[in-house]
Amino acid sequence: MASKRIGILTGGGDVPGLNSVIKSVTYRAAEHGLEVVGIRRGWEGLTHLDLDDAQSKARYVMPLNRENTRRIDRSGGTVLHSSRTNPSKMKKLPPHLAAGDFPATQSTKGGQTSTVHDVSKQVLKNLDALGIDYLIPIGGDDTLSYAARLHQLGAKVIAIPKTMDNDVRNTEYCIGFSTAITRAIDAIQRQRTTVGSHERVGIFRVFGRDAGFTALYTAFVTSIRCLIPEYKAPLDRVLDLLLTDKRENPSNYSLIVLSEGAEWEGYRVQEYGDADAFGHRKKASVAESLSDEIKARTGEETIVSDLTYDLRSGDPDFIDKLVALTYGTMAFDAMLEGKSGLMSALVDGKYDLVPIPDPKLGPRKVDLASMYNTDRLRPSYAAKRGLPIFLNRA
Repeated sequence: MASKRIGILTGGGDVPGLNSVIKSVTYRAAEHGLEVVGIRRGWEGLTHLDLDDAQSKARYVMPLNRENTRRIDRSGGTVLHSSRTNPSKMKKLPPHLAAGDFPATQSTKGGQTSTVHDVSKQVLKNLDALGIDYLIPIGGDDTLSYAARLHQLGAKVIAIPKTMDNDVRNTEYCIGFSTAITRAIDAIQRQRTTVGSHERVGIFRVFGRDAGFTALYTAFVTSIRCLIPEYKAPLDRVLDLLLTDKRENPSNYSLIVLSEGAEWEGYRVQEYGDADAFGHRKKASVAESLSDEIKARTGEETIVSDLTYDLRSGDPDFIDKLVALTYGTMAFDAMLEGKSGLMSALVDGKYDLVPIPDPKLGPRKVDLASMYNTDRLRPSYAAKRGLPIFLNRA
């Protein structure tokens, strides 16, 4: 490979396994005599970097080597830190770019209209000034949507998917998903004792703005009900199933897990606050809303637990560490072969390289026909022969 320097960054929310990717790329690069530069704080590192300012360089650029990455895979999070920066739609320019030629446009998303600037030419300029020949961005739909744009602009990019929502297109698995489910299982199993002791309905909220994979797989392995964004259940059916479960349980309790973007007939998820760089606003707790409905309509008491941020904290489990290390080395192999515009992935249960997803298609969704029983509000447990481990194909 003719390139001499590789850049790597992590964007969006943190998940366990990111450090494993960073280490695997750095170690492979050392074997080939190549340099690795960590871009700190996601895409912000390439938009806010001022190479004429020593403090800015220290804030956003971190040379990586075997010594300073030797132990990082033993913990979660990302040593490079992260941000939710969208270089193609920046609301506020950093001071050193304020006088630059970055035409303003109007962007409307999430019901809000903002004046934004596309600073992609500055991103390309910084990549060139840093001598970065290849960039490895690690992220979910939002981070990868800009990775796709960079590739279109001529930069050499190999992406790696991560998100505990597991909703990136073209792959069956994203780093962080397995650990999220492992954490959810532990939390729900522990709280059974409290919910059962008080004979209540336990309601758990997990991440999943647009897709219900996290709630679905959590329900699958804990044998409880779930509500996901892909299906609006009749509220009467939800209440009937929960009360039936409670009545038939010798300990007189029942459980349900909800994606943060789940809705039911007559209810729409409430949003609040300003939209982030990718147009997303914070969502009010759907678990609290369901709790209010249960108490108002049935008189039953509930216990509500928000598991969201806890699921992405801490060390990666075996699957996330294994996949992260493998995705990293696959990305490196792709660079050795001179490829660009591709993403490490699992397809039909096998490792592969696929195109970076088209942002216009949005996130991958749960296939209701094969994965979710809309009558029972549970995952589908039958007819799994021939399917990959994560139930549906990319």
